[in-house]
Amino acid sequence: MMEGTFYVVGVGPGDPQLVTLKAAAILERCNTWFVPSAFENGGSMALKIASGAVKENGKTILSHRFPMKQVHRGADVDPEVKKAWRKAAETIIEYLKKGEDVVFPTLGDPAIYSTGFYLCETLQEYGSPFRVEIVPGVSAIGASSAVAGQPLCLGDERLVVIPATFENDRIKEILELTDVVVFMKVYKVMDRLVSLLEELDLVENAVLIEKCSLEDQRVWTDIRKAQGKDIHYFSTMVVRKK
Repeated sequence: MMEGTFYVVGVGPGDPQLVTLKAAAILERCNTWFVPSAFENGGSMALKIASGAVKENGKTILSHRFPMKQVHRGADVDPEVKKAWRKAAETIIEYLKKGEDVVFPTLGDPAIYSTGFYLCETLQEYGSPFRVEIVPGVSAIGASSAVAGQPLCLGDERLVVIPATFENDRIKEILELTDVVVFMKVYKVMDRLVSLLEELDLVENAVLIEKCSLEDQRVWTDIRKAQGKDIHYFSTMVVRKK
């Protein structure tokens, strides 16, 4: 029996119409979808996007919870997170051994802060001989730039993408060295980030895109108005110094 292939497929920032043709073809072809969820018995945004592009009728949907905890590369991984990765890898291997292809739809692009690559690394730890294919998707970064009507970088401009959860000193240092900064995960630290940008006289250079590409998408051109608000998890901020 031939062994299955594990696909990590980017399904874009939210709008099912931004799912690529290749991603849709793989989702259509694979009968087993292994979908990430942030909460026990909770919904999966990745599944919602995928099923908006390809009908899930007749598919085996395996929902798996991945704890929403920070991962610091090069440091010990939180035991709960590591356990979730291992359990996921073991389940995926079971299906691959039976010759079934498994697709893992992930938000945005798999190359950018995606659980998909952690799964690939965990499969390697198990000595997995199975074939793995990564399929890029439309990133929240690119989609946010399009919504804001601003380029990410032009000419010799330097672009940096970082989590907004970095310490203030690190953010200041990065802003000094680059021309454009894209902040991910801003929902946790919105008030602190706005205050910092005000201090650096860059608050007018920032735009916040909340729920990018979704029906209730919102663009904050004055990010000060977002202070004290319950900003959604799917939010990205672009700061252009020039």
